[in-house]
Parts: sequence; structure tokens; C-alpha cells
Amino acid sequence: MNSSGTTASAELGLQLLVPERTSVPLVARLDYTADDPYAIKVAFHTGEDEPVEWIFARELLTVGIVRPVGEGDVQVWPSKSGDERTVNIALSSPFGQAQFDAPVAPLAEFLHRTYEIVPAGEEADHIDLDSEIERHLS
Repeated sequence: MNSSGTTASAELGLQLLVPERTSVPLVARLDYTADDPYAIKVAFHTGEDEPVEWIFARELLTVGIVRPVGEGDVQVWPSKSGDERTVNIALSSPFGQAQFDAPVAPLAEFLHRTYEIVPAGEEADHIDLDSEIERHLS
């Protein structure tokens, strides 16, 4: 796990929950930048050449550690695997569905680092709204 003044990244060991088998271990890379303060990019390394990337709301992952949250394509909820607290992340798209189980401790540590970079409630201070609007209009 590393972070600089405006970015944080981490690798997180996950379990892909497969209906016919118990689970398949894989690694996801989490990236956060103050330039996009509401979002966390997660690249799931599934063994293919290119990782599968999703963008999550930072708040969604934060709240999902303590209670179920999310509707539609992304849902997150707390769980327990033996004595270890975990977070379940369910994803769905037109291409399929997947459910992951992640340990809380490293995810919480990563999220803590993102809040050191951009504290909760200060996200809007890190966005140049005029340039974002102009970028989308051009």
C-alpha cells in the first residue's frame, strides 16, 4: 500500500465467490486521486491480459463496511468469514455478475488514507467544475 500527497493505491486480496465452487482468490488494485475525489478505481486482476476495471463511489465502500448499501449494479455489505470481518461486493452488468469477499482491515486502511488526502465533505474543493463542464461539452 502506498500514498503520496494526492494519490493512494493498494493491492487487496479478494475471494471471487463462485456458485459451483467455494471461491477463487484474486487480487484487485485500488487507486484514488484527489483529482477525482468521489471515486475509487478498482482493477480486478482475473488472470486475463487486461484487468476488469470498475469505478466505485468512495462513500459506497466506506458505508458498506458497516451496513448494506447500494442499488442496481453495485451493492456492498458487511459479513464475517470465520473470525474475520469481511465486506461483500456484488457487481452486475450486461456482461455478467460477480460477487467478491474482501477483508475489512486492508480496505479500511486504504479508505482511511483516501480521507487523509481529501477529508469527507471537502471533495467539492478539489474539483474545477467549470473545466469539467467544458470538458464534457466539447
